[in-house]
Amino acid sequence: MSGIPSGRPIDVSVTIRPRMPIYEGDPGVAVERVKSIDRGDPANVSRLELGAHTGTHVDAPCHFLPGGAGAGELPLDPFIGPCSVVDAHGARGAIDAACIDAVSLPPRTDRVLLKTPNSRLWESDTFSRDFVRLDASGAAALIARGVRLVGIDYLSVGDPDAHVALLGRGVGVIEGLDLRGVEPGPYFLACLPLKIAGCDGAPARALLWPR
Repeated sequence: MSGIPSGRPIDVSVTIRPRMPIYEGDPGVAVERVKSIDRGDPANVSRLELGAHTGTHVDAPCHFLPGGAGAGELPLDPFIGPCSVVDAHGARGAIDAACIDAVSLPPRTDRVLLKTPNSRLWESDTFSRDFVRLDASGAAALIARGVRLVGIDYLSVGDPDAHVALLGRGVGVIEGLDLRGVEPGPYFLACLPLKIAGCDGAPARALLWPR
């Protein structure tokens, strides 16, 4: 694994906050101050409530695979290393195998972050059902190219068949990236999910360094 480049990283994480887009039906976000210096406590302490798939997060295999590994067991190698941000703005609805062929992935690309029309959806505080995602054929096309990690710029990387294909082959999945300020091209990625035992996903902080 190559070392992290020098220079200032680009934060491509979504800020977790009470009013933010949440996947339909998932738990919302609440932040409550339970100890306060203003009330005489020696320190400020907050309680945080949120779903495992809030904002920028990583999916664990057990999200779709019974008996699959939880977030605390994920190997971290797929989430750290050189990556390519690819322009998938031409996709409409499903990112299928033909779309993957059209984006012309560089040879020997281990990690792919898909920049799609979804990026504009972060401008709203409410969830949109109208977002671009992988279908089974798109996932299979990425797997056939030896990709070890796939990320996307909204709250789901793909339909259930795409999830099963990726997670079943040990491909890392990052959802909820904010790629609005990132141009397509080569980068170095570091995305570390919280180490939560047995959980089907985990919030993460994702950073990119230009290469």
